[in-house]
Amino acid sequence: MNIRSNSLQETDIAYQLHPYTNARVHEEQGPMIITKGEGCYVYDSEGKKYLEGLAGLWSVAVGFSQPRLVEAAAKQMSELPYIQNFAHKAHAPGILLAEKLVEMTPEHLTKVFYTNSGSEANDTVVKFVWFMNNMLGRPKKKKFLARNKGYHGITIASGSLTGLPGNQRGFDLPAIPVVHLTCPHHYRWANEGESETEFTARLLKEAEDTILAEDPDTIAAFIGEPVMGAGGVMTPPEGYWPGIEALCRKYDILLVSDEVINGFGRTGQPFGCQTYGFTPDILVTSKQLTSSYMPLAAILMTDAVYQIIADYTAELGTLGHGFTAGGNPVACAVGIENLNIIQEDDLMGNAARLADRLQSGLRAFSDHPLVGEVRGVGLIAGVELVRDKETKASFEPGGKITAMAAKFAAEEGLIIRNIYETIGICPPLIITAEQIDELLEKLGKALDRTLEWAKAEGLK
Repeated sequence: MNIRSNSLQETDIAYQLHPYTNARVHEEQGPMIITKGEGCYVYDSEGKKYLEGLAGLWSVAVGFSQPRLVEAAAKQMSELPYIQNFAHKAHAPGILLAEKLVEMTPEHLTKVFYTNSGSEANDTVVKFVWFMNNMLGRPKKKKFLARNKGYHGITIASGSLTGLPGNQRGFDLPAIPVVHLTCPHHYRWANEGESETEFTARLLKEAEDTILAEDPDTIAAFIGEPVMGAGGVMTPPEGYWPGIEALCRKYDILLVSDEVINGFGRTGQPFGCQTYGFTPDILVTSKQLTSSYMPLAAILMTDAVYQIIADYTAELGTLGHGFTAGGNPVACAVGIENLNIIQEDDLMGNAARLADRLQSGLRAFSDHPLVGEVRGVGLIAGVELVRDKETKASFEPGGKITAMAAKFAAEEGLIIRNIYETIGICPPLIITAEQIDELLEKLGKALDRTLEWAKAEGLK
């Protein structure tokens, strides 16, 4: 079949199925085609310029079209574009990136395993944890604890860990043994009159009661994002993470920190677990690892975890798990250079220095008639829109109001992400103070236009 459409938009509608998209709506309106990126900005096929307020997808730390990453990819592509990591083979970029990751992450994490994406990484974590417990003679210790509103990916196991209905409806998920606990978001999940301290205590009691009800000998691991990203950018209440870690240690449960969004300075410190004061047994990272210029994710584990896995590979004769392109040399070369830039340009420090400008600037919208809560840390934030500020009642149907806000923001030259009732903000780590002011100005205009639309529609 040789069909030519009159435009790229028509060709896209004719041939492509998009993720996280209503296919029928897409057939009617078509795509926004992005043709170029430069620094914190991207340009569409009509030449319109946008400030990229989501860093692509929570991920482009060093900005778009970074020449050092282009050069690193081209150099490695010309020398060794691919070799597998199976059966004792290795390549220099993979070796050196593993060394760098161990140096940059909390010191107790000493071994690296590569995958292509965060979803694959969390799927792999599930398999590794099961593998370990089989080695230890604990075949019942296979359940995971996760949280409602948490996001850990979309493959079978990681999609089961995810606590978002939109990622599970129609897919027969969860498909593995997982128990979802209350989302640690005080604004939405606290009881009436419940303080943050009381909320934390209730959540920790719920976690312990669940462990005891399920039987600690069946609970293998607790997985969570330090700051919950795709569920609506929700920061945890004070004391929550140290309390969760204490429970994990008490009941011999592995603690997994999903840092796919949090990692490499996003929260103002190198990793979210450091921001919130807990020590994971396993840490998962992707996205800002290569600024998403190349697909790559990495699992870091303690020596204790590694030793159990290594012993079982000796008993079985192999580790029967891996990916054809996992730890691709081009991706690893880009990862090394990307992390070099983050360190040399002090982008983690930039996030810490500019955090107050972004967070306080966004909190200035708290008095806006549409804004229920502003939350965030470092250079990641969420602005939740509500129909009634006093009762916290959301707009119906869910997500429509933020979709309109994202539309108006794009018209103002700002890309954001509408997440259910929340606007997600996550600019590149290279953003400047002036660009944060630009982001705030454009978001303010988008919120005002959204309010006008809501009133015209009789929603407000």
